[in-house]
Amino acid sequence: MSVVVAARRTWTGRRGGGHAGADEARLAAAVLSAAAHDAAHDAAHDAAAGPVDEVVLGNAAGHGGNVARRAALTAVGRHVPGMSVDRQCASGLAAVGTAAALVDAGHARVVLAGGVESATRAPGRAHGTLGYDRASFTAPPWADPEAGRAADRLAHERGISRALQHRYAVASHERLRAAHTAGRFTTETVAVGPLDRDEHAPALSPRLLDRLPGAFSPGGTVTAASAAPAADGAAAVVLAPGGAPGLRVRTVATVAGDPAMPLLTPVSAVRAACARGGVRLADVAALELVEAFAVQALAVAGDLGVDPLTDPRWNPDGGALAGGHPFGASGAVAVVRLFSRLVRGGAPAGTLGLAAAAGTGGIGVAVLVEVVR
Repeated sequence: MSVVVAARRTWTGRRGGGHAGADEARLAAAVLSAAAHDAAHDAAHDAAAGPVDEVVLGNAAGHGGNVARRAALTAVGRHVPGMSVDRQCASGLAAVGTAAALVDAGHARVVLAGGVESATRAPGRAHGTLGYDRASFTAPPWADPEAGRAADRLAHERGISRALQHRYAVASHERLRAAHTAGRFTTETVAVGPLDRDEHAPALSPRLLDRLPGAFSPGGTVTAASAAPAADGAAAVVLAPGGAPGLRVRTVATVAGDPAMPLLTPVSAVRAACARGGVRLADVAALELVEAFAVQALAVAGDLGVDPLTDPRWNPDGGALAGGHPFGASGAVAVVRLFSRLVRGGAPAGTLGLAAAAGTGGIGVAVLVEVVR
């Protein structure tokens, strides 16, 4: 089975913030180079010491042009091909799963995989001579809700209050700030430009939260504080056959769900990954969900029988809600976080971790990993 033997991410930048001067290829090349360097210079990773065979990157809102190949040219040279993957907010996680499949099938030996997004540089959309606000992710007669409206509908149908959403948002921000203070992100990050920390995660005061209007729907309960902000960033991992220490990719599950309720697809993906891996969710020691909305985290965790406010396995250092959501990269960031928590954190061999993400259009991806030493 393929093993993640190195993992890096950039600091996450605000849209128009510290990464504004870097396009997607530059952000991605920085993490690809750093992860490849880590693997090649670690004596324990003989399997990853050879040449890179492929680069696979998720990207959701870029301008096209195969960002994986563009980044590969900068990071590892002209002899390495690149493939870009679009499963929207699950793109980075899908890229890691695709890379694992290439290694497991023997089609490649060493693969760099991850995701990248620059919300700052996301292009305006055009169709012929007519501009449009967003791409479509379904075809008639299927519903194609904007993600924020889908979140409001989920909150309404599940009875998840604005107050509870804000409580979860505050917890996510507090966890991220505590992780920064403790230096838990230092070894996993790569500096690009002026950033030396994640730009988001401000303190959320009760007075601010009380004043916030609904962000997406008239009378809606999802606010700017309980929705992950679009962001700039990249993340990458190195996959190789065998190798230790690292994270063995046990199973990858990709599911399709109701396009009208896309935020719940991680539930089915997680269940499928656990079933294929022959484990129970209770056996998994570390859980990382790409939390696009507080209501999503609360609903998905509830369906899985987890309390995301008290369970120490669940996004303990905060998530996209606090740190920012670089759409195509966030799923790969979740794998980088698992690598830091489990491999860098010294978890014993056999410890399980799970990353999950939802994609607009009704797609869910989950990756189950196991520590090897």
